[in-house]
Amino acid sequence: MNLLEKLQEKYIQEFNDNIPIDEFVLNILVVSVLVFLLRAFYIRFGTAISNRTRFSNNFLPLALGTLLIIMIVKSSVALSLGLVGALSIVRYRAAIKDPEELTYLFIVIGIGLAGGANQPILAVVAFALIVTLLYIHKHLTGRQGFKHEDRMFVNIHTDLDDLKQISKLLSDHFSFVELKRMDTLEKGLDLSFICKADSLDQIAMVQKAITNLSANTRLSIIDQPDLIV
Repeated sequence: MNLLEKLQEKYIQEFNDNIPIDEFVLNILVVSVLVFLLRAFYIRFGTAISNRTRFSNNFLPLALGTLLIIMIVKSSVALSLGLVGALSIVRYRAAIKDPEELTYLFIVIGIGLAGGANQPILAVVAFALIVTLLYIHKHLTGRQGFKHEDRMFVNIHTDLDDLKQISKLLSDHFSFVELKRMDTLEKGLDLSFICKADSLDQIAMVQKAITNLSANTRLSIIDQPDLIV
C-alpha cells in the first residue's frame, strides 16, 4: 500500500464518514450563493456611510469560516474542545462603527451556521424571508421620509494633519458641513464629512481645492439623499 492509498484510507474515508463529501460541497455552494446575493443586496440597499463594497467583501470568508468551524465542532468532540482552546487566545478587535454593519455580519454568520449544520434548505428559506422583510421595511421607511437630493457623504484621504484647514475649506463652499469620522494615519488623516451642496459648481470648486492641498490628497463624494441634516 503506497502513501496515497494510506492517506485516502485514513483521512479521506474518515472525513467522508463524518461529513459526506457531496453534502460538504453542496453546503459550501449554497452558502457562497446566498452570501453573494446578500452582498449585492447590502451594496444596493444599505445605508452605512462606510465603503459598502469594501466592507461586504468580508462576507464570504466570514460565512465559509463559520461553516468550517461548525463542521469541525459537530464532527468531533475532541476537535471542538481544541478549537475552543485555540480561539480563547485570539482577540478580535475590529471596530464596527455602524449598527447596520453588525446586523449584516450576524446574518452572514447565521448563513454560515446553517451551512455548517447541514441545513441548506433552512438557509435558503431563512435568507429569502429575511431579504424580503428587509426590502419591505426599506420600502416602507423610505416612503415615510423626505428625500434631499443635495445631501452627500464626503471622504478625504490626505497626508496632511491640519483638520481645521480642511474643515474651513469645506465650510467656505458648502452650506452645511459636519465631521462624522476621523482616522489618524501614519502620515495624515482619513476624514468623513456629511455635507450639503446647492449646485454642481460648489462640488467642482471643492474638488479642485481639495486636490490642490497636496499630491497625496484624495477626494471621494457619495450621494446620500436619505441623510437628514
